[in-house]
Amino acid sequence: MMRLRREDPRVVGSFRLHRRLGAGGMGVVYLGSDRRGQRVALKVIRPDLAEDPEFRSRFAREVSAARRIRGGCTARLVAADLEADRPWFATQYVPGPSLHDKVNEEGPLPAAQVASIGAALAEGLVAVHEAGVVHRDLKPSNILLSPKGPRIIDFGIAWATGASTLTHVGTAVGSPGFLAPEQVRGAAVTPATDVFSLGATLAYAATADSPFGQGSSEVMLYRVVHEEPQLHGVHAALAPLVRACLAKDPEDRPSTLQLSLRLREIAAREARGLPEGAATGAAVRPVRPTGRRAEQYLRQRTSRDGDRPSGGRGSQGASGRTGLAGRDGTGTSRGPVPRTPPRNSARPSAGGRAGGTAGGSSARRPVRTAGGTRQGARRPANPRLLRQRLVVFVTVTLLVALGIATAQGCQGPARGLGRSADPAIGAADAGVAGAEAAAGAATGTGDVTGRPDSAASAGRPAR
Repeated sequence: MMRLRREDPRVVGSFRLHRRLGAGGMGVVYLGSDRRGQRVALKVIRPDLAEDPEFRSRFAREVSAARRIRGGCTARLVAADLEADRPWFATQYVPGPSLHDKVNEEGPLPAAQVASIGAALAEGLVAVHEAGVVHRDLKPSNILLSPKGPRIIDFGIAWATGASTLTHVGTAVGSPGFLAPEQVRGAAVTPATDVFSLGATLAYAATADSPFGQGSSEVMLYRVVHEEPQLHGVHAALAPLVRACLAKDPEDRPSTLQLSLRLREIAAREARGLPEGAATGAAVRPVRPTGRRAEQYLRQRTSRDGDRPSGGRGSQGASGRTGLAGRDGTGTSRGPVPRTPPRNSARPSAGGRAGGTAGGSSARRPVRTAGGTRQGARRPANPRLLRQRLVVFVTVTLLVALGIATAQGCQGPARGLGRSADPAIGAADAGVAGAEAAAGAATGTGDVTGRPDSAASAGRPAR
């Protein structure tokens, strides 16, 4: 950003200008803000273009079309004034360096990053073309790398599909080296025009140079029309697709939708370090299957290992080490697995608990499901359930013992007289009665109180 110059306006429309963001062939771009504090990138058109009636009419059609563009890969149009002495328009301000500045400072980008940026740009162009607009000036300086992804800016010279590319006779609007051949010839522009510019932009991101080299505008435009692009520094995975984008005939170029899908595939493959031609989906397996895939995987391994001889080198079922133990998620052995003597097939060995069966038996291996439980393995006892069962057992035992003791105490009064229903009182009465009987026998009388013996009074011999 640069400070405002003396000739720069301080207020344009309802926006207050703060800094200069840059200058181009159409005018100067300023950083501004409205009364709510929303920041915008505001471009004021050059005075000589403002005096051209044809430019004003085309600019009015472009602003009308740009309002219909919807998509996250473009800078949204905020406001515009087509009737001002110097027409202007304001777009949403996007923080971040341009692709040109990033490559200029850091050098060529990796293939995965180039493909990722290209896929996002192709997706943004799909939304632009669906609105009936062709950008016409897609280049590294018009692509901002925001934290949320690349954004396409500067639709100032974008026209409706099929419009001519000449503002004056023999003068093409755009940046040499990134213009399509039909723009140089003055033919009608189509979505394929932006595809050519996107291919040149990707080549620049991969090599830090234009695919048509450096030189004057005339030399660059001649190379665009008559010479083949130089793609020696472009990564091998991207070179065929970039070359297809830079085809001279618009009909030979891929569509933006095809570009988006293909570039996303290349970005995913390059990020994972896979070779050319490798599938990016099913070929990359997780380290360890989970859920239903884990059950299918281990069931196949069980049936496969069950058919092997128990004494062979490849048979790990006999040692109880087949399964996930000693192997990674791709089925590749990590190293020699120690053998253990076979055990009873009804009891899994330590290796069988890790994913195999003991003695090569056909019992189902324990499988760890997504919930964390193992199928086919004996579940460990629940300590809480064991405690509950123990408390119930002790309680029932105590109740039964108390019931038995109570029943025996209730039978005491029926066996003798003078015993209380209470077991403790009955025992005391029995002791007193025994003492009285002994005293009576010694004196020859009844009890110590002078009463006759109960047994004699009843007419029965005393026992």
